[in-house]
Amino acid sequence: MGTAGTSTDEIAAERRQLINVAYRLLGSLTESEDAVQEAYARWYALPRSRQDEVVSPGAWLTTVTGRICLDVLGSARARRERYVGTWLPDPLPDHAGWDHGHGTDPADQMVLDESVTMAFLVVLESMTPAERVAFVLHDVFRYPFAEIAGILGRTPAACKQLAASARRRVRVARDPVTAAGQADAVRHVKEAWETKDIAALVDVLDPAAVMTADGGGMVGTVLRPIEGGARIAQYMVAIADKAPGLELLERSVNGVPGLVAQRAGAVVTVASFDVADGRVTRIWAVRNPEKLRPWVRDGQDLSGRSRHGAG
Repeated sequence: MGTAGTSTDEIAAERRQLINVAYRLLGSLTESEDAVQEAYARWYALPRSRQDEVVSPGAWLTTVTGRICLDVLGSARARRERYVGTWLPDPLPDHAGWDHGHGTDPADQMVLDESVTMAFLVVLESMTPAERVAFVLHDVFRYPFAEIAGILGRTPAACKQLAASARRRVRVARDPVTAAGQADAVRHVKEAWETKDIAALVDVLDPAAVMTADGGGMVGTVLRPIEGGARIAQYMVAIADKAPGLELLERSVNGVPGLVAQRAGAVVTVASFDVADGRVTRIWAVRNPEKLRPWVRDGQDLSGRSRHGAG
């Protein structure tokens, strides 16, 4: 069976799935789009006779995208060692509430579920490239190990072992927090931060909480994680004193309640949270402007106001 009946539109329709796969493998929208574009370039570079021999173009594109992502992951560690400060995955907006219908940005293609939460993506970063590919493709996208073996160049049994090893990393002993519980904790952080109430912040932060920020060397932020609820609270209040006019908005970040800070109509920080027993245990604050581009559309800020002339 070949692809004689496969149209260009049908091939292009695979892009959404490929972007979703690539983002979960790489944690970067730009790198994900580049990987998918490269996979398509390789497809269209095939002679028509070779395309006609491919039983499933979608599976072919996924395999090629997976191999490209594997190569990117292999070089990512060295690149991130040169990164200024801590590298965090790109934060994703919930486009459903404020997308203007373009649908061309990679962020617009994302299916927001538990596999793209910042907490989950940070755990994925701790895996080896092979573990990450095996786990994401099998456990998230349900690809059989026989197909994953073709991407990793290993036996199906070896791929199964890789996925099992990765699975042990993501097991969490506590029960998952409900969306309402997460939203309540995030709202308490917002209210305490806005009133510069250190005691209230300490109360909502776990004593062993950790805050990690990603400025990419392009904006000022802490280069190392801040550990301890009291220290984080003091830092947040100090930032509030230094940044008058900062507006905090409760928004979905990677599919769960988070906070977005904007100043003069421009998004300057997107914060994700992990919550346990009603208290915030982790804060991931992305400030790198290159990672915040999906958060502004058509000259409007997240409040829907025009940014032209914003003061």
